[in-house]
Amino acid sequence: MKLICLSLFGLLFCAPVFSQSKPFVLGLIEELNSSILSEKRTVNIYLPDGYNEKDTTHYPVIYLLDGAADEDFIHISGLVQFSSFEWVNRVPKSIVVGITSADRRRDFTSATKVEEQRKNFPSSGGSQFFIDFLEKELQPFIQKKFKTTASKTLIGQSFGGLLATEILLKRPGLFNRYIIVSPSLWWNNADLLNYPVNALQAAAKNPLSIYIGVGKEGLTPGQNPRVMEVDANLLAEKIKAIRASQIRLYFDYLPAENHGSILHQAVSNAFISFAH
Repeated sequence: MKLICLSLFGLLFCAPVFSQSKPFVLGLIEELNSSILSEKRTVNIYLPDGYNEKDTTHYPVIYLLDGAADEDFIHISGLVQFSSFEWVNRVPKSIVVGITSADRRRDFTSATKVEEQRKNFPSSGGSQFFIDFLEKELQPFIQKKFKTTASKTLIGQSFGGLLATEILLKRPGLFNRYIIVSPSLWWNNADLLNYPVNALQAAAKNPLSIYIGVGKEGLTPGQNPRVMEVDANLLAEKIKAIRASQIRLYFDYLPAENHGSILHQAVSNAFISFAH
C-alpha cells in the first residue's frame, strides 16, 4: 500500500506542466509609399500604456532614426517607457516612431565635395530628400493616424546625428527637441560647423531644447581625420553663441562610452536634462 501511495505522489509532481505561449507585442508596423523617396518605407510605432483612440488624451512624439527592431527601436522604446513611469517622471508618456533604415549613408548625408568620401560612400548625398520625406510625408501621416501633441523630438546618432544637426541648422522648426549623439560632423570637411545660423536664430523665438552627447571616440575616418569630441564641442559653442534665451542647450561628454555604446546612456541623460 505504501508503494502505491508513493508512486501516485511521484506522478503528481513529475507530470509535465502545459502552458500556452502567446506573442509579446511591443508595437505596430506601418508602411508608407513615399513618392519623395520613390520607395516603400517602414516605421515601427510604440504606443504608451493607456493609449486609447476613443479618449481625448494626446501624446508627444519621439522620432528615432535607425529605428528598426535590430537597430535602436526596442531599447529606446523601453527607455521611454521607463522614463515615463510616474515614479520616474522624466518624460511624459510618448509615442515613439522608429524609422527603419533603408540606406542610411544615402539618407543621412548631404552631397560631399570630398573625393574619398564619394568613392567610399557612393550612394551618399540624399539628405535633402529624406528631410522632405520627414516633413511632408512622415510627420503628416503620424499626426493624422495617431493622437499627437505639437511636441516632436528627434533622436539621431553617428550619421543620424549628422542628419539631426543638418535639420537643426536648416529646418529647425521640424522638431522642438533634438537629441544629437556622436554626430559625424567630419562629413564633407565639417561643412555644417560653418553653416549659417540664420534659420536657427529665427526659430529661437519658440522654445527649443538641444542635447549634444559625445563619448571617448577619437579620430574620424579619412585622410584628414578630425576629433569627434572636439567637433561636437564646436557645434555646442556655435549654438551657444546665438545667445537665444529660448534655446536650452546641454552638452554632455561621456568618457566611459564609445561610439558603439553611447546611445542608450546619452538618451537617458538627455531625458534627465530636459526634465530639469
